This record gives sequence, structure tokens and C-alpha cells, in this order.
Amino acid sequence: MDRAEAKQKIIEFLESKKGSKTKFYFNDFTKLLPDMKSREVKKILTELINEGVLEFWSSGSTTMYGLAGAGKQHVEEGE
Repeated sequence: MDRAEAKQKIIEFLESKKGSKTKFYFNDFTKLLPDMKSREVKKILTELINEGVLEFWSSGSTTMYGLAGAGKQHVEEGE
């Protein structure tokens, strides 16, 4: 699987979960792309963040990823 296919798979996964859950742990993506090393998955997630497709959310101890503009926090903050 090349990088473009991996990005598309991540986006499709997140869009399919829109109604139930908007933020996911890094390990969720390593399970989604089992043939890729963790470092490669991290690079792809970072590229998607830099492109504005994804965003990360941090609680201080945990970082989660989701589609940009989606989720409860955006509604509460008026974004």
C-alpha cells in the first residue's frame, strides 16, 4: 500500500465513524494499517494534519486524531 492509498483509507475510516466517534488514538491507526510500521503511520498522520485534513487533540497525557472541524469540542468552542 502506498502513501496515497493509506491516506485515503484513514480518511474513509474516519468518515465512516462520524456519527459515533470523532477522535481516535494512534494505535487505532496502526491497527487500520497493520502492514506499515508505526513510524510510517505517524508520518502519514502528520502529513494529513499539515494538509489540514486531520487535526490532533491533546488532553496533556494523550493525543488523539480526528477530521478537522469535527467533534463536540468544535461545537462548544464555536469553531
